[in-house]
Amino acid sequence: MSPAIFIDKDGTLIRDVPYNVDPQMLEFTPGAVSFLSAMKKAGFRLILVSNQPGIAMGLFSETAFTGYIGHMNQQLNPGLDGVYYCPHARRGVDGRFHCDCRKPLPGLLLRAAFEQKISLQHSWMIGDILDDVEAGNRAGCQTILLNNGNETEWLPGAMRIPDFTVNRFKEAEDIILKK
Repeated sequence: MSPAIFIDKDGTLIRDVPYNVDPQMLEFTPGAVSFLSAMKKAGFRLILVSNQPGIAMGLFSETAFTGYIGHMNQQLNPGLDGVYYCPHARRGVDGRFHCDCRKPLPGLLLRAAFEQKISLQHSWMIGDILDDVEAGNRAGCQTILLNNGNETEWLPGAMRIPDFTVNRFKEAEDIILKK
């Protein structure tokens, strides 16, 4: 069983441009590419996990999204070992989630772990909002909140407490490599 770095896409790996699938607008966040390279060298699998409600909302097609991801992955060296995304809308009219793959639920991480033989207890979830942290905690990973100003709700809960909070990827790298 391999350890993995689960990383959120929008606002964590790349600059958050809502519902973007235009490769010309792709911009990695500072330190993200070197962080992934260091994690790959340290023996971690690199797994992208992302909510993509724009597919369900009809703002872009799944084909456009996967094309964008392919372009993004070509820019990374090394590339990602897996991409897992939830194509469902945020919530139903009753206000509840209707799938197990949309973060803060852990479905994406659990599926990746099963399919790629990943040890969740030796893995890390890194994201820019507490829904990412909660998904990682629910899956049994260690969690890091990249505190870059994107979390605006700060909804409390025991599963929403990160193991570590950092301001830069270099801090996350130092924490992970010292564990």
